[in-house]
Amino acid sequence: MFTPLNAGVVVAGLLLAFVGAAVSVYAVSLTGFLIGAGAGYLAAPNLAGLIAVDGLVLSAAAVLLGGALGGFLAYAGLSFAVLAIGGVVGGFAGRFAVGPLYAADAAGIEGTALLVGATLAGVAVGALFGFVLTRTTLVVSTAFIGAALASRSLTPASFATAAEELTVEPLLFDPTALPFLAVFVLGGLSQVGLFKFGYVTKLVGVLPGARRWTAGDDEGASS
Repeated sequence: MFTPLNAGVVVAGLLLAFVGAAVSVYAVSLTGFLIGAGAGYLAAPNLAGLIAVDGLVLSAAAVLLGGALGGFLAYAGLSFAVLAIGGVVGGFAGRFAVGPLYAADAAGIEGTALLVGATLAGVAVGALFGFVLTRTTLVVSTAFIGAALASRSLTPASFATAAEELTVEPLLFDPTALPFLAVFVLGGLSQVGLFKFGYVTKLVGVLPGARRWTAGDDEGASS
């Protein structure tokens, strides 16, 4: 069922996918909020037995608190947040896009080791790109995360199921699915165009606080 919450998630995903890196401080803070809110939602069931509060109220409070904390930490440590975002996206790509190519014919411990190795390699490569190529990392990462939300590859229901079953399986999705790829590619191209044709300068000029940190280039971006 398409609820106001689902609509909000889709809108947030579209914003991340199409203008994320152009207004970096907003995109990083929004990404931090979404990650923090997701973590809070997943943690809420584990707190239900410790805190005598209605489950719905507890979940709402955990989402808001986790989102606020994630957004604040991302805003306060923007450069570190870019490394973390790059590492998360790189780890996901390593585990579910690259890893299966090498582990397809392996089983047992060997297959698991290959998947773990691919995941760790993805995290390392993503974080390295976040350090060296800040703008490129933000374009790819925000387009990736935004596409997952906007295409409904990840939904609030996915997080609800993950929280109930205490597993990450419901949060996994096919990165080759057409809706996801369409938003990812179009969003990435849109962001590249914003930089190439100078629209970033105009956006930063009218948005309060955006000048604090914007990934204007891959050589000199800083916090």
